[in-house]
Amino acid sequence: MSGPVTMQLDKLRERFGGADVRPAMSGTMLVTVPNVRLPDGWSKPSTTIRFIIPSGYPYAHLDCFWADADLKLANGGQPQNTGFNPIPGVADPMLWFSWHLTAPWDPNRDTLTTWMNVVINRLKEVR
Repeated sequence: MSGPVTMQLDKLRERFGGADVRPAMSGTMLVTVPNVRLPDGWSKPSTTIRFIIPSGYPYAHLDCFWADADLKLANGGQPQNTGFNPIPGVADPMLWFSWHLTAPWDPNRDTLTTWMNVVINRLKEVR
């Protein structure tokens, strides 16, 4: 793990109360952020978020994320743009959010915390 990624992980841990990273397939890294608080409208108060850091990061941007497999909308429905696609190289079932950046990724500005803010904003859009 390079110095800039290590510093970004430290900031992610500070901001979100903990995060773990481990090597994944093909030079990627899997980040796990536990106990991410959810707004009203979800079936539970918090979830674990996972995402992949691609091997070309930060020039290759982050894309999609996973939450607990049992996460649903408060009405019992499945969230929009989700499915049960496995995390590459991980056996644990997780709910995959096919969610992508709407603004360009700037490797000189954007960080792992930027991505977690994108994830949290998506979770605020309860649908």
